[in-house]
Amino acid sequence: MLTDPGYLFVQFLNGLQFSMLLFLLSVGLSVTFGLMNFVNLAHGALYACGAFIGYSIAMATGSFWAAFLLAPLAVCVIGAVLYGVLIRQVRSAGPLTQVLLTFGLIFIFLDAFRVIWGDLALGVSAPTLLATNIHIFGQTYPLYRLFLICLGLAVYLILWLFLERTNIGAMVRASVDNAEMASCLGVNVERLFFAVFCTGCLLAGLAGVVAAPIVSVYPGMDLEILIPTLIVVVIGGLGSLKGAIVGSLLIGMLQTFGQVLIPQLAGSLSYILLGATLILRPEGLFPARAH
Repeated sequence: MLTDPGYLFVQFLNGLQFSMLLFLLSVGLSVTFGLMNFVNLAHGALYACGAFIGYSIAMATGSFWAAFLLAPLAVCVIGAVLYGVLIRQVRSAGPLTQVLLTFGLIFIFLDAFRVIWGDLALGVSAPTLLATNIHIFGQTYPLYRLFLICLGLAVYLILWLFLERTNIGAMVRASVDNAEMASCLGVNVERLFFAVFCTGCLLAGLAGVVAAPIVSVYPGMDLEILIPTLIVVVIGGLGSLKGAIVGSLLIGMLQTFGQVLIPQLAGSLSYILLGATLILRPEGLFPARAH
C-alpha cells in the first residue's frame, strides 16, 4: 500500500486539506502575536465557536452556506466584545497575565458549549453541491475536501494581496516590525490592533464552520487543534503570512504522512520539528519582525 502512488497521492491531498485548516487558524493567531505581542490561547475556542454557531445556523436554516457566511461574522463580533471588555485591559500586563486570562477563557467557553449544545458530538452535513466524490488521477476523493483546500489557498492569496499591495497592509507590516516607529509616522496602531484581532477571529470562525462537516462539532475540539496551531505559529515565525502557510504545510504533511508511514512516532514528529526549529532558528523560519 505504501508503494502505491495513488494511495500516497490521496494522503498528500489529506495533508494539504489539514494544512489549509491549520493555516486559516494560525494566520490570525500569528499576526496577533506579532502585532500585539498578545498571547491569545483562546483562539482555538473561537474556532469552536464558529463550528457550534455554524451548526445552529445550518440546523435553523437548512443551509450550510448560510452558516458559512454568518458564523464567521458572529465569531468576529464575539472577538470584538472580548477585545473591548477583556483583552484591551491586559494587553500591557505581561505574558503571564495574558496566558492566565485566555487560558481561563478556554474553560469558560468549554462550559458554555456544554450548557448550550451538550456533550455529544454534532454532525454538520456538507452542502449538497459538494457532497460527492470526484476522480483525480484515477483516485476517488471527496469534493468537499478539495473545496477546503481551494478555500485556504484563496484566503492566502487575498491576504497576500492585501498585505503586499495596499496601504493598510503596509501599515500592518510596519506595525508588526516596529509599532512605536509606525505610531510616530502617523499610523493608528491601536485601531490597527483591533482590526487585525477581529480579522483573526473571523478566520478562526471560518475555520470552525468549514471543519464541522469533516471533524464533527463537540466540546474540546478547540483544545485538539490549539497545540498544532501554536506549533505552526512558532515554526513559521510571529506575524508572518509566509511563515503561517509554510508552517501549516510542514505540520499538516508531517502529521498526515507520519500517521501513515511511522504511526508509532506520529505524535512526536511535530514536537521534534518544533524543538529543532527553536534550536536552529528561535525566531521561526520567516519572522516578520526585523532583528
